[in-house]
Amino acid sequence: MEKKQFQAESKRLLDLMINSIYTHKEIFLRELISNASDAIDKLYFKSLSEEIGKNRNEFAISIIPDKQNRALTIRDNGIGMSKEELENNLGIIANSGSFNFKSENKADDINIIGQFGVGFYSAFMIAKEVIVKSKAFGSETAYEWKSEGTDGYTIDETEKSDFGTEITLVFKEDTEDEKYSDYLEGWRLQNLIKKYSDYIRYPITLPVTENVPVEHEHDENCDHDHEDFAENYEEVTTIKTINSLVPLWKKNKNELTDEDYNQFYKDKFSEYTDPLARSHVKNEGTVSYDALLYIPSKAPYNYYSKDFEKGLQLYSNGVMIMQKCKDLLPDYFGFVKGLVDSEDFSLNISREILQHDRQLKLIAKNIEKTIKNELIKLLKNDREKYEEFFKEFGTQLKYGIYEGFGANKDTLKDLVLFHSSSEKKLVSLAEYKGRMKPEQEFIYYAAGKSVDAIDVSPKTEAVKSKDYEILYLTADVDEFALKVLVEYDGKQFKSVSSSDLKLETEEEKKATEEKSKEFKDVFEEMKKHLAGKVSDVRLSSRLKEHPVCLASDGEISVEMQEILKQMPGANIGMTPAPILEINPNHPIFTKLQNLYENDKEKLGDYADILLGGAKLIEGFSLDNPSEFADKIVKLM
Repeated sequence: MEKKQFQAESKRLLDLMINSIYTHKEIFLRELISNASDAIDKLYFKSLSEEIGKNRNEFAISIIPDKQNRALTIRDNGIGMSKEELENNLGIIANSGSFNFKSENKADDINIIGQFGVGFYSAFMIAKEVIVKSKAFGSETAYEWKSEGTDGYTIDETEKSDFGTEITLVFKEDTEDEKYSDYLEGWRLQNLIKKYSDYIRYPITLPVTENVPVEHEHDENCDHDHEDFAENYEEVTTIKTINSLVPLWKKNKNELTDEDYNQFYKDKFSEYTDPLARSHVKNEGTVSYDALLYIPSKAPYNYYSKDFEKGLQLYSNGVMIMQKCKDLLPDYFGFVKGLVDSEDFSLNISREILQHDRQLKLIAKNIEKTIKNELIKLLKNDREKYEEFFKEFGTQLKYGIYEGFGANKDTLKDLVLFHSSSEKKLVSLAEYKGRMKPEQEFIYYAAGKSVDAIDVSPKTEAVKSKDYEILYLTADVDEFALKVLVEYDGKQFKSVSSSDLKLETEEEKKATEEKSKEFKDVFEEMKKHLAGKVSDVRLSSRLKEHPVCLASDGEISVEMQEILKQMPGANIGMTPAPILEINPNHPIFTKLQNLYENDKEKLGDYADILLGGAKLIEGFSLDNPSEFADKIVKLM
């Protein structure tokens, strides 16, 4: 029995394959099952073209563990290989018979999974010896190919009663890092088949051992409670088909019920509740693919943490090649669960990593549109469900608007909701815009710790007096998102804390300016006392009942200023101080005038107390609560 050597290039590639190309040893079973499926495809195709009398239901793939001999056999009744084919397909690494077969046969109804000719050699990651017995269909002679790795291989005649191929792996010895014998356990083999090869279109069978109850004859004279009458079990081994054969996403939609979709979702993604929505896509065109996408009803516990990993399951012709392909989902739609199956993917040599190609980008773009359309449909047709969804994932949509300098704002602007001052519920920007008064120039918003706190904020008084709706922003990201949006349907956003709300008439504005000049010295004295704490002290045109409030110049609201101060690495000196506004129609204003004339020291105390009170109303913390309390007691 002469040992043949792998070609020099093949020997180096085999060494690379065993040690580098595959990152997970468990995929050896996926590769060998895929090869077996290819072999059956070839014979089935031959039966269609040459009428040799083979039906699809005659084909199967058998997985046979042998714990005693630490061996695992993968057997198929496909087309088999001759001696020359064993030499060419297994003796020359990366010489794929499947690729050649696909090139020669262009029929639409035949899909060959393995095209690189390297998957077979993944077996050497876990096996110290690989034995292949094969008998080509129509041949009288079978051959055995045997190898222990890079040292070479032998090919000899052997006995095999039927056509097809039988691959036996003799496992390496267990180590501290690798327990190869686990691949002989029924539960492990079942899990791997379900994980990677569940939708191979031929039955994959495996001996399954189960404990079944043993029935006893009933004896009326015996004590029923005696332990001998306890139910006994015995182990029974049967051959069972493990895979599902036909993927649910390959079926026609009219064949499936809501229960079918929901049960698949719960089984496939280990969920306990039904999804809020789903989309079953069959796309044909520039790139063809099937996709099944689900919007969960609850966010994962780690969704808003760095540990969360987004991504869709990726299949090629029903074989899973990636557990989570993150490139198919943008971060803001990272909550979506599902899968994509296509024949058009360009795979790398190990069939583990998808190459970044045009097809992937096209599919990702289409999926993004599909998810958006599904959410818009949910918003229009089932508002209650959409609000459930938004409470779980809305923050991520707002971050999506903010991130990338607004690159995705057009995709997301119609999906975000905010609390409304007039509706007292969540509203969309489109709904707000549709209710605006004819004369209203801006979309007004107010930021704060909670809806209730914002609702009683002094800064909202002027806008509410015009009967204008206000969006209440309660999350830190809300105002950042609106700043990136800039406007919605031609209407700009404006914070109620802005120093210029554009609500006064020219006469009112002139009167305010005249009064501000009259009491300029009072405000200058207060500003001098509050130096570094406020940027200005002004007369207010927005306040109706409250004595004071905080406002801001420019586009950075008081609330955003506070958020910026809390950010890591923030330079507080670069953040503008707020403006303290005084209500000229409140009794406190008269008191301030009197103090300016008679007791400037006490005026300073009042200024401190008014500033502290304005901060507390907005939900901000005081720099020195003890000093604030002492001054109140002193004045009392």
